[in-house]
Amino acid sequence: MIRGLCDPAFRSVREAFGANFEEGEVGAACSVTVDGLVVVDLWGGWADSDHRRAWTRDTMVNAFSVGKPVIALMLLQLVERGRIELGSTADRWWPELLAGQQGATARDVLCHRAGVPAIREPLTNDALWDWHAICDAIAATDPWWDPGTRHVYHSNTYGHLVGELARRIDGRLPGTWLREEIAGPLDADLVWGLSPAEQARCADVVWEIDVDAGIEWFSSRAQTSEERMIALGYANPPGYSGIGVVNSERWRATQVPSTNLHATARGVSRLYTALAAGGAIDGITIIGADLLAEATSVQSEGWCPVLEREAAFGLGFQPTRPDRPFGPNPGSFGHFGTGGALGFGDPQARVGFGYVMNAVRPRWQSPRNRALIDALYACL
Repeated sequence: MIRGLCDPAFRSVREAFGANFEEGEVGAACSVTVDGLVVVDLWGGWADSDHRRAWTRDTMVNAFSVGKPVIALMLLQLVERGRIELGSTADRWWPELLAGQQGATARDVLCHRAGVPAIREPLTNDALWDWHAICDAIAATDPWWDPGTRHVYHSNTYGHLVGELARRIDGRLPGTWLREEIAGPLDADLVWGLSPAEQARCADVVWEIDVDAGIEWFSSRAQTSEERMIALGYANPPGYSGIGVVNSERWRATQVPSTNLHATARGVSRLYTALAAGGAIDGITIIGADLLAEATSVQSEGWCPVLEREAAFGLGFQPTRPDRPFGPNPGSFGHFGTGGALGFGDPQARVGFGYVMNAVRPRWQSPRNRALIDALYACL
């Protein structure tokens, strides 16, 4: 059932990976590097709920919010190249953005302080397939608070907000940028907007949620303005979180950078291998060490009503926290995805880590990724 390689020194990771299938795993992959060397590259299980398609070495799957630091890198590269300043208001480059007009800076956009975690105008899924329609709706949304004064996790709008700000400067849609600047140079399976050949490699997400009940659940919570903001953030348009559409060809072909990064564990680990090494690997520079250090440090901290807990945000990255740790070391950084998908880097231990799976159990951290992390650090 389990395939791949595992250095004998890391056999505990293989054991934990295998044990996860007794805890509800359907299909999954885990890849780990130490000092740039692959020590774990495992996959197993099934790519569908009917157990007809085996998970293979090249199986990709929707990794949800694991993509948030990736889209942040698009904008951060432009910061590093002097084409945008973190402290300047976003409307300088995106004039129509009301949040920018009201003071949201590029830094606010990157650390969930821009004030637009939800679109106010009711949308159908027709808008979901249209990059410009979503971005126009975000631009026209009056901020839910004074930008820069608090943070709220921009669950789904984050990718369009960051991605469109970058596109206004760079000219490329996120999927094109990703192929040309990250995935291609690193030879890493990280994709927004899949081709038919890439779609053929996708595992189906096994999401234990009734579509209508899920949307109704979000809507039923909308008693106050804050609750309405949270509900709309998840389900306006209805499929923004992937509910009801996540396994469709249309979803896989479109670009929803906050939510529909498709990846292999190897691809995620490859990116974080470079980031854990200071932003460069094998002569390929993703981001400079100084800006990376800023991006992975705490930019905003406090209660988040969407996450329903105390949270810390960097510039796209989640810095490690005691309640949501990326291993035991204080300098680690990364991002969880819905159901437990995870990518992180640990500069101190020189670790790049990627884990993807298709059995979604909301929310982000899960016993399955926790078991893999604990097993990994027991081996170091």
